[in-house]
Amino acid sequence: MRMSSSDSTDPMEAFKKAITKGSEAQKDFIRQFSNIQQDAMQNYFAVLQSLTFHNAMFKTTVQSGGRISIPEAERQALNIEDGDLVQVIVVPIERRRKGSMQKET
Repeated sequence: MRMSSSDSTDPMEAFKKAITKGSEAQKDFIRQFSNIQQDAMQNYFAVLQSLTFHNAMFKTTVQSGGRISIPEAERQALNIEDGDLVQVIVVPIERRRKGSMQKET
């Protein structure tokens, strides 16, 4: 079957246009995905920087009554004095089990 010259739709041209549109859609998707990844990484690094730039991270043991102590080096580095208000973010690291506090003989 042969197409007449009056037909305005050439199957090869339609196929080429579809391929081009699909390729452009893929490029646009990858561009948008890359931007999302870049934004996420920038946010991640901003959070890390905010946690370590003006703050201190250290481990401490919970004492009786739920008290914790800020080590002297951190208090000095951050210029924290008695009576200063500080914000604490608690992330449990390890739980002591009953009996694990026993001294070895």
